[in-house]
Amino acid sequence: MPQLGETVADGTVTKWFKNEGDTVKRGETLFEVSTDKVDTEIPAPADGVLTKILVAEGETVDVGTLLAVIGDDDLPETSTGNAHTSSSASATSTAPAPPVPEAAASNESGGHVSPVVRRLLAEHQLDANDVPGTGPQGRLTRDDVLAFVESRAEAPSATANGALSPVVRKLLRENNIDVSSVRGTGPDGRVTRRDVEALISSETGSAATSGDEVIPFTKIRRLTAEHMTRSKSTSAHTLMVKEVDYEHVEDVRRTQGAAFKEQEGFSLTYLPFNALATLAALRDFPHLNGSVGDDELIIHHDLNLGIAVDLDGSGLVVPVVQHADSYDLRSIARKIRELAAGARTKKLTVDDMAHGTFTITNPGPFGTLMTGAIINQPQVAILATDGVVRKPVVVTDGSRNEAIAIHSVGNLALTFDHRVIDGAYAARFLARMAEILQTRDWASEL
Repeated sequence: MPQLGETVADGTVTKWFKNEGDTVKRGETLFEVSTDKVDTEIPAPADGVLTKILVAEGETVDVGTLLAVIGDDDLPETSTGNAHTSSSASATSTAPAPPVPEAAASNESGGHVSPVVRRLLAEHQLDANDVPGTGPQGRLTRDDVLAFVESRAEAPSATANGALSPVVRKLLRENNIDVSSVRGTGPDGRVTRRDVEALISSETGSAATSGDEVIPFTKIRRLTAEHMTRSKSTSAHTLMVKEVDYEHVEDVRRTQGAAFKEQEGFSLTYLPFNALATLAALRDFPHLNGSVGDDELIIHHDLNLGIAVDLDGSGLVVPVVQHADSYDLRSIARKIRELAAGARTKKLTVDDMAHGTFTITNPGPFGTLMTGAIINQPQVAILATDGVVRKPVVVTDGSRNEAIAIHSVGNLALTFDHRVIDGAYAARFLARMAEILQTRDWASEL
């Protein structure tokens, strides 16, 4: 299990993209691992054949646990220096093949067999002479051994291999399920998390009304639910909303948006403007860039801005722009886009999610009016940037004459922890943000 962050002690293998016996190339996606912070796709550390999967889908294991073995398929038994590559941690490691009984090392018709075949024979406690060979001169191949094992196998046992992962045991216990009633689909019939969830789904579905669909929570969905529930029970959530005139920002988007898109390859949205205005206002109101300790407010001097990213409805993650106040408008737009893309393609590490001090959630592209977001613990506030629309507003000229004009207007919705932040402080923060958005020389930053 790779080390995906300094605070991560274990991970759950959620998906294997290759099966035993498949050829893999160094760098191509081999498996997906889920932690309490992020889902990440892990590449193969070497070229070769995936000879053995040691940890099934749904199993949770400690960092450093051997997950799989990658070896060479057709090296002769007499070759020296043969090594099997293990997909563990973040680097390639080697280990000698386990000892194989002499009887399994060769077959009468075909002579010596490859290391992969030797390993398969040993794993299934077979003698090479018992398996018909279809290779050159009757030599045993990997497919011969697998076909022989399959032909003599009985229906997979739910308790095959004995071991059940902590996740599987927890699901069985919580749902009062006897493991013998679950058909295992993992290696050697091992019961996986998906096997248990499939059984739960089928049982729940049979009791549901016609047409109902039951979708078991994924790990990221469960973790999101737990985090949100814990936050609501921890913080004294209070919502405050400020209407902002975005016409000054809109002028920049209107005049420079096309050139920006041509240069960068994506549109100039309101989010980077809101991000920089947030960071500038946090410098003036630092208590909002803090976290709650033991009867204390911890004010962070680094401004590490989290941006909530929706994973197509399966959950939320919050990648973090570290030292975000060092970015200008163009560079923070690039960074936010890069982190969001990495989150959705599962290319981020736990460290990309760490050390956030303040969070923005951005439902605005969907035209929302007002969002009461849930605080990202242990932070003390979260800002929702809602939809910007064209609407009539009252404007004044230099002589304080009033008129009606059509401007771009939107809401900033701040959810804050009233245990440590008072309403007046939050209101002044929002007023400062509005002032920055409405007066800053944004054009010069592009």
